[in-house]
Order: sequence, then structure tokens, then C-alpha cells
Amino acid sequence: MAKAKPHLNLVFVGHVDHGKSTTVGRLMFDGGAVDEQTMRKLKDKAAELGKAGFEFAYVMDNLKEEQERGVTIDLAHKRFDTDNYECTIIDAPGHKDFVKNMITGASQADAAVLVVAANDGVNAQTKEHVFLSKVLGVNRLVVAVNKMDISGVDYKEEKFNAVKEEVTQLLTSVGYKADDVPFIAVSSFNGENIVNKSENMSWYSGPTLLEAINAIEAPEKPTDLPFRMPIQDVYNITGIGVVPVGRIETGVLKAGDKLVGVPGREGKQVPGECKSIEMHHEQIPQAEPGDNVGISCRGFGKKDLARGDVLGHPDNVPTVAKSFTAQMVVLQHPSVITVGYTPVFHIHTAQVACRVEAIEKKLNPATGETLEENPDFIKNGDAAIVKLVPTQPLCIETKADIPQLCQFAIRDSGSTVAAGMCMSVEKKDV
Repeated sequence: MAKAKPHLNLVFVGHVDHGKSTTVGRLMFDGGAVDEQTMRKLKDKAAELGKAGFEFAYVMDNLKEEQERGVTIDLAHKRFDTDNYECTIIDAPGHKDFVKNMITGASQADAAVLVVAANDGVNAQTKEHVFLSKVLGVNRLVVAVNKMDISGVDYKEEKFNAVKEEVTQLLTSVGYKADDVPFIAVSSFNGENIVNKSENMSWYSGPTLLEAINAIEAPEKPTDLPFRMPIQDVYNITGIGVVPVGRIETGVLKAGDKLVGVPGREGKQVPGECKSIEMHHEQIPQAEPGDNVGISCRGFGKKDLARGDVLGHPDNVPTVAKSFTAQMVVLQHPSVITVGYTPVFHIHTAQVACRVEAIEKKLNPATGETLEENPDFIKNGDAAIVKLVPTQPLCIETKADIPQLCQFAIRDSGSTVAAGMCMSVEKKDV
């Protein structure tokens, strides 16, 4: 069965309470993915919990705790079709405690919708999410300037322009081409310029949010690169066997292919074979980059593989690093980063502590030129070339070979300290 439309993973990001979940809910409802009856139930439920007005947010926020607190905690995935795409919408948490989940979301995304409230402009999380989206390789961006309806903003064009200017500066500072980014004036709660044009903003002549998503340039599928699939979960299903689940980043997987998983529980490569591939509960003969699939395998034992391992083909085994050199930027570290610092790195689906072995040079974050060789430390806002040693076997690829698996974020005691990408690897034998 041929896939009719290309698939687009779309993540919604932005500061807490700027209206991401409401925007997604409104898009799903006005776009026909959620029916009247479900919406009525959510509306009653919101009123009952004393959260009137949160009904659209509840479309995605289905965890009970999220509904009671009115914040998004984990990633929610929902399917949504536009004329051009079959979208998987990922509603990422804006709350800083939940940035770890947001990283997982952004690292799976082809494009992002950044939601910024017109009355509030750029906030801490707005900055962090924009920066992470860029470092994690999300190159296609749409900005929704939300809450145009609220008192004090009153649908005024100058309010929209002020936020647009502020966000444009932010985007440019991290390397986005702001001219390529559509800015949309919306009121998600009232459903203005989400799917339906707004009567209240005659000055706005751009696309609705749905039109802007539909016009996103299709991501190129890196089918010519070697096959790589970071494992998100491994299920052991009676009668079927071991089923690794994840998103294919590069290459093509066909039923019947020989497989290898690294680093594996013992730090050695694990050989296996792909019996069949399943996506959205249907068997498919082959899978490509961007597809979220489950693979039923022969040869893998239930303890052999886990989240964070990567599947490849035996003729091009995924790289396991003894050490690697990376370009990284420090976002918010409470003091300074020095040699010996060993935080947790989030790389594709893996979470592994890595030690800073050497800080080779400090760079100008805007131009990339060297400011200082072998500095003693790096601090907030600094960019640097750093040599890192994983404390346990870790699969990472270089930007030159397989850019989809080169990015990482560094987290420490609840916040994202730094982010970057791998430039070269010293391989470990597996």
C-alpha cells in the first residue's frame, strides 16, 4: 500500500501558559480531527475542574494530573491530516521542569510551531526552546503570535509587530533566517486565524496557521544514508518475540533485512533479523526516515537491547564512541564548566553521563571563530569545542556522516545546561 501523503512530525513549543495546548486543540477541533461531542465533554470537564476555558488544551492533555494542574507534562502525539501532509502533532511541555520531555519531542520533529503570547513576548522558555530547536536540527519554523484577543492587546497590529520584532531578533541570534519564518496573528481560544480567518484583524493578510503548516517545505528524507533507528522502547510480546520501537532517522529498512543493535547491554553488538515492520498497526514492507515503527525481530533476546541503543545494518554498524569531540553552547549553568564535569547527555533516545576531558577552544557563538585556545572554563553564552568521554558505551555519529544522530543536549539538576553536536568520534570496538 503506497503512502498517499508525506509524513510530517510537528512539535509545538514555547513558554508555559502561552497557549500551546489550546492552539493544538483548536487546530484539531476546527480542522475536524476532534468532533463536537468530544469537545462538549471536555468543556464540561474543564468547568467541573474549575478550569473553564481549558477545554481545547484538554484535547492533548489527557493525563489526569495535567488536566488538574492545567500544564502539559509529557509528550502527547496525535495524528492530524492537512491537504499536503499526514502530521503527527507533538505537544511539548513549556514548563521548565519538563524540558527533558521537550528535548525528546524536538529531536523527533521535522518542523516546529513556536507559540508566543502577544501580551508577554519572549520569555525564558521561549529562548530555550528556540535555541534547542535549532541545535536539535529543527530547521523549519512557524511562529504563532497568540492571545491577540486579550485585553490590552485588543487585536492591534502594533502589538503583533512588536512581538514579531522581538522574536525575529531571537531567531536571528541563534541562526534562523527570520525572512523564511511565517508569523501568524492568532487567537487560539477564539479560533481566529487557526483554521478560519479572523474577522477582527483585517490588517493581517498572511496565512492561517493551518495554511502555514500545509506550506512547510517537505523535509528531505535521508534514504541514501546508512540505516539508523534509535530505540525508544523494547517490547516482549508473547508469540511474536522482541519488538524494538522507534523512529527511523536515516536509511531504509525492509522486512527480511539483517540487523545489528549497538551498544547492547553487554557493550557488544547484537545481531538479529527483521521479520516484519508495523506502523500505525499496519504491516508495511519497508520503512523510511520519519516513520515511527515497531519491528518484530529474530535473534534479539529480551535483555539484549534497551532504549538508547541504535539499530543498523551489519555492513554499516552504528558508531559507538570511546570519546568524541563536539561543538557546544552553554545555555544556563549555575557557575562554570571545567574539565572533569560529568553531566547527563541526551543523544537521540539515549541518556548517558559524559565527562569533559578537554576544552579545546572557545568560539564566538555568532561566527564560529576561535576566541581562545584551551580556556580553563566556559560559562553561559559561550560556545566551545570540547572533548568528551562517555562513562558507558554510547552510540553517536558525526555531523559530517549522519547529522541526524550528531546532536545532544546536556542536562543537570533539572535544567538544560548546554547543547551541541558531535564533530568527530574516536570509535570503540564493539
